[in-house]
Amino acid sequence: MKVGLSTYSLSRAYSEKEMDIFGVIQWIRDNGGEHAEISPPAELNLAKNPEMTKAIRQKAKDCGIDISSYTIGASFIQSDKTAFETEIKRVMKEVDVANALGVKLMRHDAASRPIPECGIEQFEKDLPKIVEACARIADHAKQYGITTSVENHGFFMQKSDRVRRLVSEVGRPNFKTTIDIGNFMCADENPVAAVKNNISIASHIHFKDFYFRPFYANPGEGWFQTLSGNFLRGAIVGQGDIDIRAVLKIIKESGYGGYLSIEFEGMEECKLGSRIGMANVKRFLKEI
Repeated sequence: MKVGLSTYSLSRAYSEKEMDIFGVIQWIRDNGGEHAEISPPAELNLAKNPEMTKAIRQKAKDCGIDISSYTIGASFIQSDKTAFETEIKRVMKEVDVANALGVKLMRHDAASRPIPECGIEQFEKDLPKIVEACARIADHAKQYGITTSVENHGFFMQKSDRVRRLVSEVGRPNFKTTIDIGNFMCADENPVAAVKNNISIASHIHFKDFYFRPFYANPGEGWFQTLSGNFLRGAIVGQGDIDIRAVLKIIKESGYGGYLSIEFEGMEECKLGSRIGMANVKRFLKEI
C-alpha cells in the first residue's frame, strides 16, 4: 500500500495562493507522500484545459510519485431528463481527463439531498436513476481500463449499506467504492464496522479523522452536525476519535494493496495537518 495525499487537503494553501497545483504535488513528494490524488479546484477546469492536464501528469512524473486517482463532484438527482443527460455527459468528459492523467481510478459523487430528505424511502426512489448514471459512466471508463467509484459522501450516500446496494445494482466489475473512513461518522455509523462492510468492494481509500461529541454537548464554533444531530470536527489523522489502527488492520487483512489517501479537514494549518496525518498512517502501518 502507498500512502499519499489528496490535493484537497491543501486547498487552503491553494486558495490563498501560497502554492499552485504544481507546488502542491511537489509538497506532497517533499513531505513523504508516495502518491497524489488529484482533486482539482473548479477554476482549473481540466476538462477544458488539456495542456494543464498534461502538465500535471508530467509534474508527478518528474517528482517520482504516482497520480493515484482523479476525484470530482457529481449529482445524478436532476430536475429533468435533459439535465440528467447533461450531467452524465459532463462526467464522461471527466473520465477522459482521468485517462489523460494516466490514472486507472476515478471517483465521482452520485447524489446528495438535504438532511430532511435523506431517508431510506427517498433513497429507494432515487436509486434507479443513480444506478443508470453510474453504469453508463463505468461503461465509458471501461475502454480506458479505468475503475470508477462512488464515495460514501454527502449524507444521502454515506451509509455503508447504501453504497453496497449501489455497487451491487450497477453490477460492473469496474465500478466500486472509494471508502472514506471518516465520512461514515456523518451518518452516525461506526467507521470500523462500516469499513468491514465495504472493504471487499473498495478501489481506493481515504483516511480522514474526526473529533466526536454527542448531540447534547454542543462544542460551539467549528463543529458541524451529523444526520442524527451529533457534532463532528475535522482532526489530524491519528489524533481524532477514529480507531485508525483497527481500520488499518481490517484493510491489511482484507488483502487490499492499493492507495491510501490522507484527507485533512481540521482547523490546524493545512500543511501541518497533512504532513502529520501521512506520517501517522505510515507509522501505524508498521505497528500493526
